[in-house]
Amino acid sequence: MIVRNLSSQKPFTTADGSRIRSILDRANAPVKNQSLAEAVVPAGTSTFLHHHKASEEFYFILEGTGTMEIDGELEAVAPGDAILIPPGSRHRITAASDLRFLCCCAPPYSHEDTFVE
Repeated sequence: MIVRNLSSQKPFTTADGSRIRSILDRANAPVKNQSLAEAVVPAGTSTFLHHHKASEEFYFILEGTGTMEIDGELEAVAPGDAILIPPGSRHRITAASDLRFLCCCAPPYSHEDTFVE
């Protein structure tokens, strides 16, 4: 059985500029098909516009508000919102207030599959 607590995971900056803590991924568990992380984007900032060739992503907003951009389409996001980001979609999230959200990637997140515009 593999159990990882968020508080024991060290934060790092991803290729898109967000600050994350991996909850379960290839670095800390025998993960094969997906990854789960907590991401934080401070108020007034955004991730870099980017895409993933292979990974499909879900964001689930836990705290804060902001704007999600996917392929030029904008939508306001708030706690409780789940966002689907298909592979190849150019996307970024902008924080109106401090944003904290879960990010699930399948296949698992990798810097090599992150292409900044």
